[in-house]
Amino acid sequence: MPTENYTPDEKDLSILRILQKDAKMSIRDISARINLSPTPTHERIKRMEKLGIIKEYTTVVDRKKVNKGMMVICMIALNLHNKKTAGKFIEEVGKLKEVVEFYNISGDFDFMLKILAPNMDEFHEFFINKLSEIEGIGQTKSIFVMSSIKESAQIL
Repeated sequence: MPTENYTPDEKDLSILRILQKDAKMSIRDISARINLSPTPTHERIKRMEKLGIIKEYTTVVDRKKVNKGMMVICMIALNLHNKKTAGKFIEEVGKLKEVVEFYNISGDFDFMLKILAPNMDEFHEFFINKLSEIEGIGQTKSIFVMSSIKESAQIL
C-alpha cells in the first residue's frame, strides 16, 4: 500500500502524537488514550511503520550532557553546479558524524549543515581537517548558535 494513497485518519494522528511524545508507551496505554482496543491500535501502528509514516523510534539525548555543547549551522555553496560535484559532496558529508542534519537548500547557498562539537577548538579542527577538505566547496558561512530556544522532532 503506497503512502500517497493513504491518509492517516484522526485515530492514526492521535497515535502519532502520542508516540512522538513517548515512543516507549505500551500499546495498552495508547489504546486507552485513544479509546480503541489494543489489537486495532497495534495494527494501525504496524501499518504506519510498513508505509514509512513512522520512520523509526529514537531517543532524544541532551547534547550538552554528552559533550556536544557547541552547535553550528554551516551554509555551503558549491563551486560547480553539476550532478557529479553535488553527488560527491553529498556522499562525503553524509559520512561525517559531526553533521547531524544536512539539507539541500535554495538561495545564495546550496546546502545547510547542522554540526555538533564539544567546543570551538574541536569545531575548528573538524572544519579545517574534514569539511574543508571535501572537493567542490566554493563558499561557506558558519553561524554559531548561542542558545537553543526550541528544539523538537514533533511535527504533529
